[in-house]
Amino acid sequence: MPGKAALLVALAFTVLISGQPRPGAQAASAQNAAAPGSRATPPGALRQILPGHFVYTHGDDAPGVSATFNSGVIVTSEGIVVVDALSSEAIAARVREAIRSVTPQTVRFLISSTFHDRFTGGNAVYRDAFRIGHENYRADLVRLLEKETPEEQRAKLPNQTYRDRLTLYLGAKEIQVLYLGRAHTRGASVVFVPADRIVYMSEVLNFQEFPYTADAYPSDWIRTLQAAEALDADIFVPGHGFLPENPRDTRGELARHRQLFAEVRAAVEKELARGATEAQAVANIELPQYRRFKGYSQAMPMAVRRTYQELTGKLR
Repeated sequence: MPGKAALLVALAFTVLISGQPRPGAQAASAQNAAAPGSRATPPGALRQILPGHFVYTHGDDAPGVSATFNSGVIVTSEGIVVVDALSSEAIAARVREAIRSVTPQTVRFLISSTFHDRFTGGNAVYRDAFRIGHENYRADLVRLLEKETPEEQRAKLPNQTYRDRLTLYLGAKEIQVLYLGRAHTRGASVVFVPADRIVYMSEVLNFQEFPYTADAYPSDWIRTLQAAEALDADIFVPGHGFLPENPRDTRGELARHRQLFAEVRAAVEKELARGATEAQAVANIELPQYRRFKGYSQAMPMAVRRTYQELTGKLR
């Protein structure tokens, strides 16, 4: 964990309405439960995983669909924190509509982890919320939005950045926004709620989907996952992939995700030892144990390239 002083944001709201989910929320969660062995949340659904904690899943597991995308929702008695706005304003509007179906509380904060448009395309729908992201996230998002108008940029860029840690105190709940290191991008945040032992990992963690690594730092990603494992938590919500029926089964996915990167690295090191070029390494490495993962055919060669570039000093 970085040792720099934490930035503490004390919040004083005078909200009189309870932040507990409406009675229909439990029924909605039960309706979303899947049969044993299948996904626990249908696409386009808001699932309650703990009191005050929800996940909205967009996407599908049908053949040809590349990925699923998750947005976290933290409900407190003084307002709501949303983690990641997802890919479009239409989808973000559906997320907000789903939130209104389970609580009368207002969205106060949007925390964004990755600058990729699949997770920031809906940011403008949260223009009424206070938006937070890592300083590297903002720098990368500025470049992504350079062709948009100043007004559009203002609606999507964060109002507040941080370097190592930012802590919100909202509705008697401590919500830590943490930078554990480079991973899927150089500015990925994770959101930790210590009292509830839950971490929203965004694109730092995937379930059954091969990680997209075009802007990744593979060796750092392994260390970032190790730092996440050290957190005193039971539930780790991924940015991609469906949560299991028992959310506490997610901790083991951290080690499995690390293992994937370790196996990519070992395969690339073997190719380097025999003098392979980058193109030869991509052609030679297959990793069939991950062939069942969504996105394998496109993302696996990309991971080989990125790891090769890292190990040969082209990526720093």
